[in-house]
Amino acid sequence: MGRLFGTDGARGVAITELTCELAMQIGRAAALVLTKKVSHKPKILIGKDTRISSDILEAALCAGICSVGADAVILGVVPTPAVAFLVTDKNADAGVMISASHNSVEFNGIKLFASTGYKLSDEIEEEIERLILDAPDEITLSSHTSVGRITHCDTAIRDYIDHIKSTVSTDLSGMKIALDCANGSSSSTAEQLFSEMGAEVLLLSCEPDGTNINKNCGSTHMENLMGFVVENSCDCGLAFDGDADRCLAVDENGELIDGDKLIAICAKAYKEQGRLKNNAAVVTVMTNLGFRYFAKDNGIETVTANVGDRYVLEKMLDGGYNIGGEQSGHIIFLDDATTGDGQLSGAKVLEILKRSGMKMSELADIMHKFPQVMINVRITPRDKEVWKNDAAITGIIEKYEAELGESGRILVRESGTEPLIRVMIEGRDFSEINAMAIEIADVIKAHSGRR
Repeated sequence: MGRLFGTDGARGVAITELTCELAMQIGRAAALVLTKKVSHKPKILIGKDTRISSDILEAALCAGICSVGADAVILGVVPTPAVAFLVTDKNADAGVMISASHNSVEFNGIKLFASTGYKLSDEIEEEIERLILDAPDEITLSSHTSVGRITHCDTAIRDYIDHIKSTVSTDLSGMKIALDCANGSSSSTAEQLFSEMGAEVLLLSCEPDGTNINKNCGSTHMENLMGFVVENSCDCGLAFDGDADRCLAVDENGELIDGDKLIAICAKAYKEQGRLKNNAAVVTVMTNLGFRYFAKDNGIETVTANVGDRYVLEKMLDGGYNIGGEQSGHIIFLDDATTGDGQLSGAKVLEILKRSGMKMSELADIMHKFPQVMINVRITPRDKEVWKNDAAITGIIEKYEAELGESGRILVRESGTEPLIRVMIEGRDFSEINAMAIEIADVIKAHSGRR
């Protein structure tokens, strides 16, 4: 992980940590690095989510981009995957998304896309970081008539919706679905998209006011959707996060269907249709053990990546796979997109559901999850990486790994987007693994300076 960029862009408390000055410098450095080989006037697209700080950071980014001679094209409020798609659709040289994804409103972030629509490699991000942090004097400003212009794209939402619709061929007429838009980016697209696909759509958390993004809603707070689906007799529900690159689902009984199960549903359907490339799905180290049993039972290979959709994508590109994702709901359909796309995922799952003639609960029953416990331990910056070498912490982990053996597993890792250590344990006995997770978390707290 770099000095500015984590596993999913630069992120921090908006204005005080992710400052306007830093956003402007990121705009300048990114424009210079990502367009240095072009011979024409560079064009960079900028999208944003609904946070109150997004407008401010948009202005700073535009200033930075234009100050080094590139044009900035404002897309407005759009999902992150819309930026990735539109970069290639509009023949732009780069794309920027202003969002902190699933994080609460005080945070914001900057995600960068190359002209290919893919997120940047570590090497390119490090080059941008070097310009900002180590060599700002190498940033040459434009002047006179060589500065960039700021324009607006009025067709961004329409173009993106048409793209998603083009990836499915099934009419969803007769289906009643609930959509939780997290008061975020999908508020501008989801109702129109799924209605045009033929479904009867009911909406939750689709009234963004700048301050309510992800607030007790969306894919990180599924309880409202779970109850809403049952109360309104929906066939299923879909929940997106703040920038709509994640999707989780709820069946007709109000039961959660997480990313692992959604990947299983799609991988099995693709295999049956002869479309599962190299007969494999890419998942992460956080993926439930139940997925591996599902894959084995269905003759599907499992390829494991580190946590983060960029690492899933790397494995997919390296191995020629076309389905991969994370338990959190980041799912990549590489035949149709260059990054995780919550609404694309939802459209794919609904198409499979409609074609199957089954209920959502029946469709999801193809995979049985192992009980899983996750505890987040907040740490200070000085504790990052240090905990890995603490004998008390490593000792308690090794002890319980030996006790679980092949019937479970323990994964302890730092978050790539927040100052947290995540303790995850899976096993057949919930009470046993819960006690283990609590004890490991307590030892980490005691030995990381936060009692």
